Amino acid sequence: MIKFLLKVVLLGAVFFLLTKYDVLPGLDVVENPDGPLGIYGTYLWIALIFGVVNAVVGPVLRLLSLPFVLLTLGLFLIVINAALLGLTAALTTRLTIDGIGTAILGGLILAVAGWVADQLLDR
Repeated sequence: MIKFLLKVVLLGAVFFLLTKYDVLPGLDVVENPDGPLGIYGTYLWIALIFGVVNAVVGPVLRLLSLPFVLLTLGLFLIVINAALLGLTAALTTRLTIDGIGTAILGGLILAVAGWVADQLLDR
């Protein structure tokens, strides 16, 4: 549970960096300064939703799309990560994604960040 919460904090920091420094222009977060943790709470909330979606829906999508993953030598996982990011945006009104290209790049960046977080937290 502690590892999951630390991963949520790291993903929240990635969401913050992606939107504050306009790394992906189509990825926008509507900040809530009146929330419990201020604007940072918004990023933690989005990261928590993304983490839960990735933990619950992600394995099901990966299992169902296993033939496509094998056929494309794993490149279809990028599309799955984009779908998970899109599902996160659909579940919250605080995250907006402008297009499929932004979702694919955002999913790729978040997948790499999640992998780095897993590597750091497993030590």
